[in-house]
Amino acid sequence: MIESGYDIDIINNISTILQQREETLAIAESVTAGQLQVAFSLADGATQILQGGITAYNIGQKARHLKVDPVHAGNTNCVSQKVADQMAAEVLQLFAADWGIAITGYASPVPEENIFELFAHYAIYHRQNCIKCGRITAPVGEVLGVRTHFANTVLQKFREACSQIHI
Repeated sequence: MIESGYDIDIINNISTILQQREETLAIAESVTAGQLQVAFSLADGATQILQGGITAYNIGQKARHLKVDPVHAGNTNCVSQKVADQMAAEVLQLFAADWGIAITGYASPVPEENIFELFAHYAIYHRQNCIKCGRITAPVGEVLGVRTHFANTVLQKFREACSQIHI
């Protein structure tokens, strides 16, 4: 069932898996502007799995709170796989979680930087190990719809990542 634009069945499936394993997650977001945090807050047992999250848009905040390399981030406008990896690795430390999820990208074109394709890089870490990462795209559309598309895609990727780890 889709609730508020999120696939609540996937969210609850993830929540069940994490509760059975007694594991938690933390989220670092940029392009999705907190939508992953909202999605996980809808889970049955959300307080048992969600440690917290941070939404950071600019280089200064990503470097300060998520320890991203400011030189690399400056050269890539904070949108790269390396930035997503650093965000995910740090957010799980910051919130003392078992899982760290991060996403950074573009939800709207930036013509002045010659960016017309909407894409994001995500990373999913489990106890400092990258389990799944990659680049996802979205069709050009309303910003909220693009963000929701990215959030739902990462939810699916996270469910896949959970099934890769056998505890």
